[in-house]
Amino acid sequence: MASFFHAEAYGISMFSEKEPEYIKSQRLARIATVSSEEMQPDIVPVGFDFDGANFYIGGRNLLNSTKYKNVMKNNKVSLAIDDLKPGESWEPRGMKIYGTAYVTGDHEGYLGHTTYLKITPKKKWSWGVEA
Repeated sequence: MASFFHAEAYGISMFSEKEPEYIKSQRLARIATVSSEEMQPDIVPVGFDFDGANFYIGGRNLLNSTKYKNVMKNNKVSLAIDDLKPGESWEPRGMKIYGTAYVTGDHEGYLGHTTYLKITPKKKWSWGVEA
């Protein structure tokens, strides 16, 4: 059985100094979930909140959404947050995060006080963010 070191439990962030700044500068992400019946990946753009450790994903009619239904049967998710650095050149930057999602109905976020998917990151990659 795999075990994970939960850095936040020890007061250590899994994110570098610049990664939270980048995350908080963004308004959109993409969440990928997988249906358990068809094993079909589904990816959708979403708004999000980030508290420095966890991500919160909401949405219109969240409880009837494909992402919600998929998470109820398989809580492994991926998030992608990316853009191009401002300016004329083509310089992509972003992050990819693997994590687990759980439903929380007690969160005040970008959609007000409502139900969100709380995503706890387990692994992450970034590119172009540190510069």
